[in-house]
Amino acid sequence: MPLAIAGIYAALSVLTFTVYGIDKSAARRGTQRTPEAELHLLALLGGWPGALVAQRVFRHKTRKQPFRAYFWVTVAVNCGALVWLLSRFASA
Repeated sequence: MPLAIAGIYAALSVLTFTVYGIDKSAARRGTQRTPEAELHLLALLGGWPGALVAQRVFRHKTRKQPFRAYFWVTVAVNCGALVWLLSRFASA
């Protein structure tokens, strides 16, 4: 995997992990939450490894079945796009 792509995944994972932490804190305080669509977008763009770790660390978004189903769809779509992108690099 090209270093730039790995760096993008790492940066998005850190960002996504942070956003999950902020959302969990807001849930506990009863203040304004991060929209689920934003959490899914971050996962779709490549932050899903950070989201997966954050779900375990913060015990956040682990029980909502519709959310989890959409989350795994974003992971599958992102991984499919990554495979396609890497295959394009390999053939170039």
